[in-house]
Amino acid sequence: MIRTLLVVPGEAELRGGEELIARWRERPDSHLWIDLQGESLADERAFLEGFGFHPLAIDDVHRERHPPKIEEFEDHTLILYRGISSFDAELRYEPQRIAFLLGERLLISLHPGLALSIDRLMSQDAGALLARSPAFVALRVMYASAGYYLDGLLAFETELSDLEDALVENGNDELMRRLIGYRSRLVKMRRLYNYHLGITQEITAYDYAHLPRGNEETLHAINDVHERFERLHSLTQMYYDICGDLIDGHLSLSSHRLNETMRVLTVITAIFVPLTFIAGIYGMNFSHMPELDYRYGYFIVMGAMLTIGVGLLWWFRRVKWL
Repeated sequence: MIRTLLVVPGEAELRGGEELIARWRERPDSHLWIDLQGESLADERAFLEGFGFHPLAIDDVHRERHPPKIEEFEDHTLILYRGISSFDAELRYEPQRIAFLLGERLLISLHPGLALSIDRLMSQDAGALLARSPAFVALRVMYASAGYYLDGLLAFETELSDLEDALVENGNDELMRRLIGYRSRLVKMRRLYNYHLGITQEITAYDYAHLPRGNEETLHAINDVHERFERLHSLTQMYYDICGDLIDGHLSLSSHRLNETMRVLTVITAIFVPLTFIAGIYGMNFSHMPELDYRYGYFIVMGAMLTIGVGLLWWFRRVKWL
């Protein structure tokens, strides 16, 4: 699917397909946004070659697992970005690979499937942004996409708080599995946000021809995107640390409970070992055991066993083992 948006000064914005490209070429003062969704690689390559984009830029656009990056060519800038197609409070998300080819009067966005931020912008105020500069459209798409991530993370904060309460009240293996799963997803998200943070840091630090920092409005838009990804990265790191603390806390609590149980069992064992030893001695069937013939031997041994048991029990209570 090919969607185009054409903005000509003094005229109403036009939406359509490839037919607007010819009009854009005729008006050197116009700006054009072309969005390609789900096109075949061969069709995309032929389309991009028709605009004269660098072959290396086209190769990067079509590389399946290329990390997010920004690279400047002679007459255009390439931005590879991970958008979002779905996100929920359980941190289950589907990233959407998006490529921007940014020129002075032209923006081409390419993505294989649904991109929420592009659809939202295309149906709202894209015309006003495009009239100012194609760079504003690309930056706003990144900003809006980061907003979807941020909404999901803030919703996860409530989920994490409920999970923390449940873990304190009644920790179990199911809750631990959920925490470990969240931590694994947060690691992947942190790596993704780190890439995006690097892109915005690079745009902020270096003056790209099609993202001029000398323009105050462009610099403000760049800083907005940078601050949003900085917040996403810090939130992800914070939630990762919280999940780790909850896991460590649960393991410590489980270990403490196990130690309490082992201490009780140790006390019981310590009390009954001498009693078992005495019973074992007098349970031997030797003929010459003088105590066996003593009239009060049984009562003396039972008294000794009772004294030992009560004495050990008193001692363990005194040292606060019980």
